[in-house]
Amino acid sequence: MSSAGDWAELLRLPALFTVPGDALAGAAAGGGRPGARTLGAVAASLCLYSAGMALNDWADREEDARERPGRPLPSGRVAPGAALAAAGALTAAGLGCAALAGRRATAVAAPLAATVWAYDLWLKRTPFGPVAMGAARALDLLLGAAASTGRVRGAVPSALAVGAHTCAVTTVSRHETRGGAVLPAVTALAATAVVTAALTRGRTRGPGPGPGLGRAAGAAPGARPPLGPADAAGPAATRGDRAVVPRTPLAALTPLAAAAYAATAARPLLHAVLNPSPQLTQRAVGGGIRALVPLQAALAARADAPVSALLTAALAPVARRLGRKVSLT
Repeated sequence: MSSAGDWAELLRLPALFTVPGDALAGAAAGGGRPGARTLGAVAASLCLYSAGMALNDWADREEDARERPGRPLPSGRVAPGAALAAAGALTAAGLGCAALAGRRATAVAAPLAATVWAYDLWLKRTPFGPVAMGAARALDLLLGAAASTGRVRGAVPSALAVGAHTCAVTTVSRHETRGGAVLPAVTALAATAVVTAALTRGRTRGPGPGPGLGRAAGAAPGARPPLGPADAAGPAATRGDRAVVPRTPLAALTPLAAAAYAATAARPLLHAVLNPSPQLTQRAVGGGIRALVPLQAALAARADAPVSALLTAALAPVARRLGRKVSLT
């Protein structure tokens, strides 16, 4: 009989703590505040992510028997049929949670679920695998925006950042059991640098109320700009025809979270570049997964949602502590 520890290993329990930040960052990027529907999006994301983990091991059970015989399925600690049934049940639960969050959330959750199943059963063995994984993570962030505000357009830049990072990490993960692949790690390092630069570049806003300046085009009156500065920070100092938001204590959240993201992702990747062994490649993948939390926190802070940023950042030490007991990969 399978134990709770066996299922925690199968579902990569520490990695689940990288999921709620998608919905929180999505809600912030969509110009809203987290609410009951955001919690529905979080629940849907957790279910669909867990379904993907169970389905992944079911699809890889023969390969894992050769390369990772200690995994729950090849070791016999979890039956393959139970893993497949769990994947189906969790997918249904995820779609149900999305339905409770509204029709727009369901419209995003359905292609997300389809992408998860397509990736695990087919796409991950093709050149499109990393792109599919990145798309799934991007859709997960858009799910938070769709559930919280119904406005996903403003969340697209944040979704692209998370998707690009995930795509790069997934490319590295394809070599974690064999090592020896320097180029994917170098590419992931470059992607980390690009995303970090995008997070830390100066944020400005236009002085007028026109579309895309005072608020996002198509956003409801009173909604906060998805990637704009905090209006509550006080009067803005002008520079030419642009308005620059003055620094406040909360303004430090974005660069701090961006620095944490860069350090968490880049350091193990650099080690994998210098010595592309299986062990260091696996550490690079684990670091890339953990780096999602500060990335989400930075995106939330950049979208003027400091509470969401702090809540997301608080998940990082929990994931790190659990990661010492249960493997992230």
